[in-house]
Amino acid sequence: MWSTAAAVSFLIAVLVAPALAVLLRLGRSPMSLVQRMLWGLAYLLVRLRWRTRWEGSLPALEGRGGVIVCNHRSSVDPFFVQTATGRKVHWMVAREYCEHPLLRWFLWICEVIPVGRGGIDTAATKAALRIVEAGGLVGMFPEGRINMTADLLLPIRPGAAHIALKAGVPLVPCFIEGSPYDGVPSSPLFMSARVVARFGQPVDCRLPPDGVVELQAAQAIMRRWAAEIARLAEQPDFAVEFAGRQWKPTEEELAQAMSARRASA
Repeated sequence: MWSTAAAVSFLIAVLVAPALAVLLRLGRSPMSLVQRMLWGLAYLLVRLRWRTRWEGSLPALEGRGGVIVCNHRSSVDPFFVQTATGRKVHWMVAREYCEHPLLRWFLWICEVIPVGRGGIDTAATKAALRIVEAGGLVGMFPEGRINMTADLLLPIRPGAAHIALKAGVPLVPCFIEGSPYDGVPSSPLFMSARVVARFGQPVDCRLPPDGVVELQAAQAIMRRWAAEIARLAEQPDFAVEFAGRQWKPTEEELAQAMSARRASA
C-alpha cells in the first residue's frame, strides 16, 4: 500500500513540477495571456520532448535592450532561447514564413519581425532598432537560414552587429546544440532530441570612433561573436566567413546537406 501511494505521489510530482515551473517563470511576465499560454507549451516541449538543458544563463538585461544572436540548426531554435527568459524576444523571421497561411497567425502572436532573406531589409532593421532602443530584446540568426552542413556556422552577415551598434546595446551569443530538424518546419514536433543551449559573454557594442567605418566595426563584433560561439561549441579553431549580400545556397546544395545530416543522425 505504501509503495503504491509513494509511486502515485512521485508521478503527480513529475507531472505537476513542470506546470509549477511555468507558472513561476510567468508570474511577472509582460506577455499577453495568449503569449503566456504559448510560452507554457513551448516550455513543456523543450523540457519533456527535447530534454533541453541550459548551460549558463541569459544575461539579466532588465530595463535594457539587447540582441540575442544564435547559430541556426532547426526551425524551433527560438524556443530554446525564449523559454530561458520570461521576457518577450522578437525574432527576425524570413518573410515567406510570416506570410504562410499555416504559420502567419502563430508568428503574428509571437510579434516576430518579418525580414527579407537577401541583402539589407531597411524596414526590418528599423523595426528591430525601435524595439531594442525601447528596452526590448531582438533575436537573430546571422547565418540567414538553417545550417544543414557539418560546419559549425554558415557564412554570416553583420546585420545583428549593425543594430546593436546603432542602439548601443549588448550582443548576447547563444550556441544551441542538438536541435531536431528533418527538412521541414514542422519536423521537430515528431522528433525526440537532447538539446543544450549555452549562453556566452555579452559583446559590448558602441559606435566606432570617427574614421572607423561602421561595416568594419560590425564585422569585428561578429568575429568576436563567432569566436564565442566556437568556444561554447568547443571548436576554438573554427574560422568564420562573411556572406556576400546575394549569397544563397542552391536547392541542390540544400538537398545534399540535408541528406548528409540524416546520414549522420
